[in-house]
Amino acid sequence: MSIGGGIFLLVVGAIMAFAFDFTVVGIDIQLIGYILMVAGFLVLVLGIVLRLRPRRATTSVVAEIDPVTGQRVVRRVDEDDRGV
Repeated sequence: MSIGGGIFLLVVGAIMAFAFDFTVVGIDIQLIGYILMVAGFLVLVLGIVLRLRPRRATTSVVAEIDPVTGQRVVRRVDEDDRGV
């Protein structure tokens, strides 16, 4: 989501900075466009960095006795630290 949001902000900012040719009293449309482009770039970089960071997961081995059959059951549980 953050990569797409960053690209969206970049595109909207570029349109406001370079394509609009009107003025609103008290508002600089081009400056808002530049601000949106910078924010979009930062969101895009942050999204890429978060996407490429290494995944940290823990694996636990759980051994139990099945009460019905009396056999030992070994189960692996994988837990992701990021909650994904």
